[in-house]
Amino acid sequence: MAEPDDLDLEAGRLLFSQECQFLQSVAQVDQLPALGRPEVAFAGRSNVGKSSLLNALTGRRTLARTSNTPGRTQLLNFFDLGGRLTLVDLPGYGYARASKQAIEQWTGLTRAYLKGRVELRRVCLLIDSRHGIKANDLEIMGELDEAAVSYQVVLTKCDKIKPMPLARLVAETGKALAKRPAAHPEIAATSSEKQSGIAELRAMLEALSLPPES
Repeated sequence: MAEPDDLDLEAGRLLFSQECQFLQSVAQVDQLPALGRPEVAFAGRSNVGKSSLLNALTGRRTLARTSNTPGRTQLLNFFDLGGRLTLVDLPGYGYARASKQAIEQWTGLTRAYLKGRVELRRVCLLIDSRHGIKANDLEIMGELDEAAVSYQVVLTKCDKIKPMPLARLVAETGKALAKRPAAHPEIAATSSEKQSGIAELRAMLEALSLPPES
């Protein structure tokens, strides 16, 4: 797939410069809102940098809470972006300082959302570039493949590794994704701290949104 051109980048910038408002947190499936807009969900292991990425995309420091304690996000959090796109912050998986019962509850909620949400256009599956794809990432990929839910790998913290290892990781990840039916072919390599790859990811997500009002 071709890299976003200048028009795509500008369209992404304009969308993500719109007001981004918190809508609601969801703890149970029957609380899911009927919004009628395309949704993009952000998933990943605990401490993968999901909150930092959301803040970087929207240009806001506190849209999503960041924490050094993995597993702080235990609800599905919905945000409206300019009336054109809904961003959904999903609970991290893999580790959390919570009871087994609580972990099972929000894991079940997340998976029910991913498999049954009509508005869901894409899942951004965040992978820490320092560690690559892990077993629990593969488990989520398998479930998304089975449910035919489109997902895109977003590598995070790419400023933490050197260019050559990063290039190898992108190539290896691309080969792994080529065998998966629901995987989007484009891999986004990002750094929230350095802002690298953020403009390109904005452009990719803008293509999924409602068109701007004329």
